Amino acid sequence: MTKAPTTDASSLDGLTARLSGPRPAFDRRVVIATREIVDIDLAGSIACARYAMPVRRRCVAPRASMRGAGHDDAIAVSELLGGEAFDLFDCTDDWGFGRSVHDGYTGWIALAALGDPVDSDFRPVTARLAPVFAGPDIKAPVLTELPFGVRVAGAVQGGFFALAEGGFVHWRHLEAFGGSPLVAARRFVGAPYLWGGRTPLGVDCSGLVQAALAACGVTAPRDSDQQLIALGAAVDFADRQGGDLVFFPGHVGMLVDTGTLFHANAHWMAVVEEPLADVIARGAVVTGVRRVSVPQE
Repeated sequence: MTKAPTTDASSLDGLTARLSGPRPAFDRRVVIATREIVDIDLAGSIACARYAMPVRRRCVAPRASMRGAGHDDAIAVSELLGGEAFDLFDCTDDWGFGRSVHDGYTGWIALAALGDPVDSDFRPVTARLAPVFAGPDIKAPVLTELPFGVRVAGAVQGGFFALAEGGFVHWRHLEAFGGSPLVAARRFVGAPYLWGGRTPLGVDCSGLVQAALAACGVTAPRDSDQQLIALGAAVDFADRQGGDLVFFPGHVGMLVDTGTLFHANAHWMAVVEEPLADVIARGAVVTGVRRVSVPQE
């Protein structure tokens, strides 16, 4: 029997080790897995030197860009709105990396935009823009404006909603939304096109669809390719009707009727309604049509 060689600790200087293990394909847009950390829930499927558990946070800014890296110059990938939850996995300087809870999208966000979670019911802003008044009076000074989709906590005070973090929003701007996704989408008419945006202050094509569906109780993924796979039922192009979603490579819009598309687009740099034929004439190829059912109250 040959004795195995032994090595003291000093002889290990300069050596490196490499982890081995399964390396499955995954979508980095929705999976927390970088060279530095991996979501602890994936410990059984992805090898990593460090696994992380999330810390639940909440967006305390009206809106905050989620970026592809932890600095101001990084490309925006999405947006977190006030009141939305964010699971924080890692921090570098003034930035945190994590995942938005409402759609599972990952990215970096300025830590200054995050605060403690609040055990409270949140109400969505249903107006295009809701002024936040200094007092419960429409003549009071306006402190800021909250765009469609921001979620607020507080208490009813007469015809106003007293925000937990200060200020008052008129109750009309928080009234329950009773329209269709197309009606919700029309809140964004003329909004500037903004890559990664999700509000009437700036929105991209899939952000518009996501926001319109959310107003009607339908949770949608963030990007158009994800929406094409996950939303509704496939419909033949010849059988399309108003309200259907029409998909193109890297783009999505909502039909007003069989020949009119409502969408946020970089051609006009705005949210517009235009003939579907014009969109196709610019070279856009239809890759699918989906019909989404809205929950009935």
